[in-house]
Amino acid sequence: MKFSTNKEKGNSGLGVAIAYFSINGYTVSIPLNDIQDYDLIVEKEGKFESVQVKATGCKRKNGNYQVELRSCGGTKGIPYKTVVDTNVDFLFVLNEKREMYLITKKEIKNKNTLNLCQKYEQYKIINC
Repeated sequence: MKFSTNKEKGNSGLGVAIAYFSINGYTVSIPLNDIQDYDLIVEKEGKFESVQVKATGCKRKNGNYQVELRSCGGTKGIPYKTVVDTNVDFLFVLNEKREMYLITKKEIKNKNTLNLCQKYEQYKIINC
C-alpha cells in the first residue's frame, strides 16, 4: 500500500481502524466534526474508549516506520497538538505494509514522533 497523499493516508488509516474494531465485536462511533482529540469512539461490553488514528509511510534508515504524533493545520501546517497532550485512550497505527498497532496512550512518552521499533512489538496486531 502506497499513500499518494496525506488525505489518502488518513482515509486509509481510518478505514482500516473501523474495519479492525468492527470485526472484533466493537461498536464504532465516528464524530461529526474534527475538533475533538479522538477519531473514533469504540464500545464493547459497556466500556467506551477513545482512539486516535495515524497512518505512516515514513521509514527510517534502520527499517522502522516512524509515526508523526503531532497534528498540524492551517495554511502553514503549524503543529497545534500532539498525542501525549490529548485525552485519548489508544493510538491506532497503520503502516504502508498494512501492519497495525494498537498502543495505549499511557505508553507513549515522545511528543513529536514514535518509531515502531521492538519496544512496540507487543502492541502489534497479529490477527484481526
